[in-house]
Formats: sequence, structure tokens, C-alpha cells
Amino acid sequence: MNSIVSLSYKELLAEFKNILKQNQLKFTSQREIILYTLYNNTQHFTSEDLYMLIKQEYPELSIGIATVYRTLSLLEENNIVSSISLGIQGKKYEIANKPHHDHNICETCNKIVEFENDEIEELQHTIAKENGFILTNHLMQLYGICKECQ
Repeated sequence: MNSIVSLSYKELLAEFKNILKQNQLKFTSQREIILYTLYNNTQHFTSEDLYMLIKQEYPELSIGIATVYRTLSLLEENNIVSSISLGIQGKKYEIANKPHHDHNICETCNKIVEFENDEIEELQHTIAKENGFILTNHLMQLYGICKECQ
């Protein structure tokens, strides 16, 4: 799979089913709801946040936190979700099925604000070229203190 950026939910679900099959894992409603919830939310989730949201939105669903952890790990390994490491606070996950963007991260409350900047993107390519690299991917995380925490 080259890129999932342009995949619809139906296409992404088909890709997920293939990944499960390749890993000899069953397709379950719990796993589908994890993918569906990530796909339909723009926020960044810790495993625990995602688990609590699913328990709240689907109270009849029997799901364990271990299923969330394992499914997120599988999705990340297969580039369907990406994560931001927050050190001892763990990781926050987001669906990778959206255009490239970078992140501002508050060091106090861990708030994450996405941003896009064409000038920064161009500068990164220029710097890579000046150093003899062809830029294939990057992750930019800017750390600071958000307005609410200042």
C-alpha cells in the first residue's frame, strides 16, 4: 500500500480486513468500531481515551482495553494510524487517512493542534536537497505552552 490518504472508509475497512487476514486474526465488530471511531474523529486519542469514548458511544459493546491496545498497534504497524509520542504520558493516535500536517504540542496539558504551512514544507525539501537527500517523509512536532496553559 503506497498511501491511504485518499481512501474512503469502505476502502480503508477492506484494507484493514486484508491486514487482519494476513495476520491470521479475526475481523470483529470491536476492531471495526475502533477503526470507525478513529476515522470519524479529528482528535488525537490515547489508547485509554479511545477505549472510554467507545465504551460511552457503544455501551452494549463488549470490548476490553487490551483489544484497543492490540488493534492500535496493528493499525500503526500497517500505517493506518500514526502516533505522537508524549514521553511518559504515552502515545496519542490519529488516523493516517488525511493530508500531511504537522503538530504543535503543549508541554503542560498535551493539547495537540494540527497545522499546515507550505513555506515550511518547501524549506524542508530545500534543506534535504542541500544535504544530498531526497525527502520521502517527515514528522514535525513543535513543543511549547498553549494559550490556555500560559
